[in-house]
Amino acid sequence: MQTAPSEQRKVPRPRADAVRNRERIVDAAREMFVLYGPQSPLDEIARRAGVGNATVYRNFPDREALVREVVCSVLDRVAENAEEALAKDGDAFAGLSRFMHVVADAKINALCPMMASNFDQHHPDLEAARHRIESLVEALMARARAAGQLRGDVAPGDLMVVVAQLSRPPAGTVSSERFVHRHLQLFLDGLRADGPRAPARPVLPGTAPTLEDLRQN
Repeated sequence: MQTAPSEQRKVPRPRADAVRNRERIVDAAREMFVLYGPQSPLDEIARRAGVGNATVYRNFPDREALVREVVCSVLDRVAENAEEALAKDGDAFAGLSRFMHVVADAKINALCPMMASNFDQHHPDLEAARHRIESLVEALMARARAAGQLRGDVAPGDLMVVVAQLSRPPAGTVSSERFVHRHLQLFLDGLRADGPRAPARPVLPGTAPTLEDLRQN
């Protein structure tokens, strides 16, 4: 006899404290990965999150699952900011600029390379998160270009390369983190389209990198 819908077993929702523990683990792991890389000790991540080692393994059966969750969570947060920028009316270039400063703060450059050959780069969750953010970056740039504010010879890859370089100081130098937003703004000012009274810009050498180009390097 078929069970009536009201009699079917409902999937229990995770408890609020379990959700908070998972979020704390992901936040602690992100901090550790940015500072020390994906091989950061899991027991130190648990300590930072204020949970036991068993709680970490209950949520993430292996290191790869935790790394993937951290990368996806950061990409999702950045994507949400891009969606907010697209939803707002007003200066399209200002919206693109604010978004790029959020990307710099998120330190995506330190997280995304972690999904290297040791991890499944084509996991469905990662593919979906990457596709979402790439589409949104292209939409933000297209809007600024349509408004006549963004020069036409740049691509999303240009933005990602510069953010990565600015957020990763050369070895042996004093940390340049406090200068990131200053130098990023200098770069963004250079992306503005020529105004009617501005001198003509020189043609950029080479071709604009695509996001696919960056994944292959």
